[in-house]
Amino acid sequence: MFPACGIPATRVAAPLAPALADASLELLSLKNALLMRRRRLTEPAMALLGAELPHQDRPSLRFLTSKDQFHEYLRAQGTPGSEEARQEDEEEEPASSDRTEPPAKRARSDEPLAEGESQEDAEEAGRGEKEPGERKRARGQNKSRPCMKPNHYEKSRLCPSVTQGCAEKCYFGARCRFLHDISEYMAVKPADLGQNCVLFATFGKCIYGVTCRFAQAHLGDGYQNIINMELAKQWEGKSLVRNNLPKDLQHRLRKKKFSFEKADEYLRRLGKPQDKGGKGNKTSGISTEGQEVSNCTAPEESPKDAPEHSVLPEEGEDPKAAALESPCTMDALESSPIKTMGPVTDEDIIKLRPCEKKKLEIQGKLYLAPLTTCGNLPFRRICKRFGADVTCGEMAVCTNLLQGQSSEWALLKRHHTEDVFGVQLEGAFPDTMTKCAELLNQTIEVDFVDINVGCPIDLVYKKGGGCALMTRSNKFEQIVRGMNSVLDVPLTVKIRTGVQEKINVAHKIIPKIREWGASMVTLHGRSREQRYTKVADWDYIAECAKIASPMPLFGNGDILSYEDANRAMQMGVSGIMIARGALIKPWIFTEIKEQRHWDISSSERFDILKDFTNYGLEHWGSDTQGVEKTRKFLLEWLSFLCRYIPVGLLEHLPQKINERPPYYMGRDYLETLMASQNVDDWIKISELLLGPVPTNFTFLPKHKANSYR
Repeated sequence: MFPACGIPATRVAAPLAPALADASLELLSLKNALLMRRRRLTEPAMALLGAELPHQDRPSLRFLTSKDQFHEYLRAQGTPGSEEARQEDEEEEPASSDRTEPPAKRARSDEPLAEGESQEDAEEAGRGEKEPGERKRARGQNKSRPCMKPNHYEKSRLCPSVTQGCAEKCYFGARCRFLHDISEYMAVKPADLGQNCVLFATFGKCIYGVTCRFAQAHLGDGYQNIINMELAKQWEGKSLVRNNLPKDLQHRLRKKKFSFEKADEYLRRLGKPQDKGGKGNKTSGISTEGQEVSNCTAPEESPKDAPEHSVLPEEGEDPKAAALESPCTMDALESSPIKTMGPVTDEDIIKLRPCEKKKLEIQGKLYLAPLTTCGNLPFRRICKRFGADVTCGEMAVCTNLLQGQSSEWALLKRHHTEDVFGVQLEGAFPDTMTKCAELLNQTIEVDFVDINVGCPIDLVYKKGGGCALMTRSNKFEQIVRGMNSVLDVPLTVKIRTGVQEKINVAHKIIPKIREWGASMVTLHGRSREQRYTKVADWDYIAECAKIASPMPLFGNGDILSYEDANRAMQMGVSGIMIARGALIKPWIFTEIKEQRHWDISSSERFDILKDFTNYGLEHWGSDTQGVEKTRKFLLEWLSFLCRYIPVGLLEHLPQKINERPPYYMGRDYLETLMASQNVDDWIKISELLLGPVPTNFTFLPKHKANSYR
C-alpha cells in the first residue's frame, strides 16, 4: 500500500507487467519524456526510468498519478475508498471534475501541434467541430464570469445605525429598508462561523456587534456588545491603516470643488501659443494630437492673462522641454492666490529643483509588484512579514479617483507596517493624470507614485492607457512632466519591452523618461502581445539597464527562486520586482534573503492562509459581507497558490514559473488538496477557514492560468 495515494502496489505495477512491458515501452517512454520536460518529480522520475530495469528493481510510483486518481483521492478525503465507491466514481460522467475548472488549466494533449495551429484550436478540435464564430481565443481575464453581489449574501440586513448604537438617528430615515429590531435580525441571521473574533481578540472591540459572524465571542445579555476596555485603550488614537477617503473630501470631489492650482497652471502652459506670431493650432510642447486634451481642459485666457514678455529658452535647449518644464516667474506670481506682506516662504511660487526633491533610495531592495485584484492590503501584509522591502498598491484609475469613488480609493490604503509604500496610477491624458497626482500629493501619505505604462488588457489599452502610452510619446511626455511638476515625492514608471512581440522599443523610451524627470523605471521583460506566455527577456533588460544609467532600473519577470533573483541581479539592474512569484509562493522573499530553498510544509502554508483570512476580516470586516469578500480574494489567490510544487518532490531545483507539472500526490492530504487546480477544491479550502459558502455560491477566477504555454 502506498501511503500518499492509498493504491495497492499490485495495481500500480500491473501496467508494467512483463507481458505488457515490451508492447507499451515505446509509447510509455515518449509520454514520460513529455511529462519530465514539464516538471520532474523525484520518485516519479526514478519510476519512469525504472521501466527499463528488471521488474524487482523498479521503484514505486509514489507521487505521480493520473488525473482521475488525483480527484478520486480528494473526493475520498484522503482515505482509500471502498471498491463500490470507486466503481460509482468511475460510472460518473468523466468530465464532472472539470466542470468548474478554468479552461486554461485543463490538461493539454501531449500530441504535437501542426504548424501554425494554436493550442486553443487543438482543444476546440478535440471537443468537436464548432462554427468559426464560436471559437474564441483564451485571453487573460474571465470578463463574463459570474459574480455574487453582497446583497445576495443576506436577504435581511441590520441597519448600520443600530450596529453603531444610534438607532434613533438613522441616516436613511423613513426610507430605510434595513431591519431595526435586533431580535428579528437574530432570528434570520446565519449561524456563527467560530467562537473567536479576530477583531475582538486584537483590538478589544468588534465594531460589527451583533452582525459579526463570530459574535458569540463578544455578545452579552440582551445582545449587548462587550468591550475589553483595557485592550481597547491600547489602540485608542492609533491609526493602523492610512490613506482613507474622508467624507468631506469625497463631497468636494463629487461637487468638483477641489482646487488643482498647480495642475491648472501646468495645463495652461501646455495650451499657450509659442509666440504671438504663431499660427492656428501651434502650441508649445504639444502636437495636434496633444492639443485636443488641453483644449477641453484648460480654461480660455483673456487678454489680460497674456504675458507681457515671452521667455525664450537658453541656447541649445529644447523649446518643447522648456515650455513643459519651466514655469514663467511672472505667471507664477500672478497666479498665486495668497497675497502676503513681510518675509514669507517662496515654495508657493518657486518649484523645487530635481536635486532638492526627496529621492527614492531602494536600490537592491525586494519590490513587491502592484498586483491587480490579488495585491490587496492583507496580501501585502503577508509579503511584508516574509521580507518584502517595497510595496505598491493596486493599479488605480485616475478618473475614478477624481470622482471620489470609494472602491477606487480603497486601493490606496496603506498599512502601518508598509514602511516604503507607493501607489500606481493609470490614465491616458495629461489633464486627469496631473490633477490626480496633485490630489494624492495633498491628501495621502506615499513614498512614491508610479505610472502604469505596462497594463496589457484591452479595456485599458484601447482607451490609450497602459502599454498604449509607449506608442503615444507626446502624451507620455506631457503626463510624466506634468505629474513630476506637482508631486513632492519621486515619480516612477513601469513599462514593458514594447507592444508588438518582436519589436522592442523600451531602449528608445527609457532615455526620454530620464530626461522628463522620472526617478526610476521598472521594465517587465515581455511585450504586450506576449502577455505571460513567453519567457522574460533578461538580456534585453540588462541592455536597457546600461542605457538607463544613472537612473535606477528595476527588472521584472519570471523570478520564482533565489537562483532566479541572483541571475537577475547579475544583469546590472538596480533591483528586482517580484509579481507572480510572490503569488505562487509569498515566502520567496525569505528564500532570496536567506539564499535557500524552503521546503515549507502543508501545515505552514495553511497557517499563512489562516493569517490572510484574519487580516482580511480585520480589513474588510467580520460581518457576512466582509467574510464573503475575504473569501473572494482568498479564492483569487488560491488560483495562483496551486501552481507551487513542494521542494521535497522536485528532482531538479528550482521550479520554473512557466512549467506546468503533471498531476501528483502530495506527502499528505492537505498538500494534495492545495495542488488541485479545481475550483471546487479551492472552495473546500476556503470553507476550512471561513465556514460554509452561501447558497448558490459560484466562483470563477479573474485571471486565467494561460501562463503554462
